[in-house]
Amino acid sequence: MSDAKPKPKRINVRRPDVMEKVQAEVEKHYQSSVVEKLKNHGGEMTIGNTTIRLAKQFGFCYGVERAIDLAYASRRVFPDQRIFLIGEIIHNPEVNRQLVDMGIISLPWKELTSDYDQLHSEDVVIVPAFGAPTDYMEKIQAQGAGIVDTTCGDVMKVWRRVKGYAKENITSIIHGKAGHEETRATASRARGEKKNGNYLIILTLAETQQVCDYITNGGDRDQFLADFKGAYSEDFDPDLHLQKVGVANQTTMLKSETEEIQRMIRQAVTSRDGNDSSFHVFDTICGATQERQDALYGMLKESMDLLLVVGGYNSSNTTHLVEIGQEELPTFFIHSSSCLNSLESITHYDINRKEEVSVSYAGIISDPDKPAVIGVTAGASCPNNLIEETIVKIFELRGVSRETLNQYE
Repeated sequence: MSDAKPKPKRINVRRPDVMEKVQAEVEKHYQSSVVEKLKNHGGEMTIGNTTIRLAKQFGFCYGVERAIDLAYASRRVFPDQRIFLIGEIIHNPEVNRQLVDMGIISLPWKELTSDYDQLHSEDVVIVPAFGAPTDYMEKIQAQGAGIVDTTCGDVMKVWRRVKGYAKENITSIIHGKAGHEETRATASRARGEKKNGNYLIILTLAETQQVCDYITNGGDRDQFLADFKGAYSEDFDPDLHLQKVGVANQTTMLKSETEEIQRMIRQAVTSRDGNDSSFHVFDTICGATQERQDALYGMLKESMDLLLVVGGYNSSNTTHLVEIGQEELPTFFIHSSSCLNSLESITHYDINRKEEVSVSYAGIISDPDKPAVIGVTAGASCPNNLIEETIVKIFELRGVSRETLNQYE
């Protein structure tokens, strides 16, 4: 009997006749005439004494658009078959709700449950834009289900890098959130084909400093393992596996923080060895993430009274936009226009408390008779229709009707 693993049963749903219909359907769900109008006016619109300023880069990136297109196409190609999705296609509740309405069933993503045992050869499983860990892919293949893989190309670039590290016995130090779908998928690739590669996941500069201290001076091995529990490979030993290290990252992290982590670890290795030959690095921040962060930095050079960041609360790249904004001015992380209760009250996600809170806001926008400049940006997983609803709501709260907005030239 052969021990060969079953080959992946990958399905290409990008048929020209299907994609034309899919793109029309996606545009119907997520397009925005107001956003297009704003873009045509250089990203700024003033009506009366209210100015809305939109970031130069915002909202859906190519990888997200591709993932959504493939998910919609899957239902068109397989109208009568069971279609499953590992977790969420992207981190946006509106988009995921649309897929649920299409009869696409979400599978658990935090662990391989018995749900995966129920898959069979007539089923289709969509892999989300974040990718999925190797054991999930192997399980789906073993069950014989078809696979529609929407994994973002930028994520796969990181996978190639950490696989290369594993082949050279280099430990991958991954800047990311240990519980995030993408980071878990990347960590599984860092094990390599022989499942003997090692990784360590770090999130903060404080954690990085702890790793750097251990690289330079050694330390209490058991305490180190306890402090990073759940964030390293099963046979990771800091005394052995911090000798040769390579940095990679979750593609949606804050670029400046990833660069600082790279610098700190390089310096630690150099301090220990006298050179950095045992340190390896490759820029794996997503281009769209960089563009949205850079665009926000550019927008913050101009005076604004308030910044609204629109997106899913579990979106990493959106959270980092909030971090950038709140360093400069009042910034509110909202999932939709429904969070704007009034000119004096905003419901938003507090990224420090990690919960949604309602706040009384007594800033200048609460007085519709005074001029106000409100900035708007959105993460790479936020559709334009949600951005439009936010812009319309701001104008309406400031006394500008939808009809007036539609007539704006």
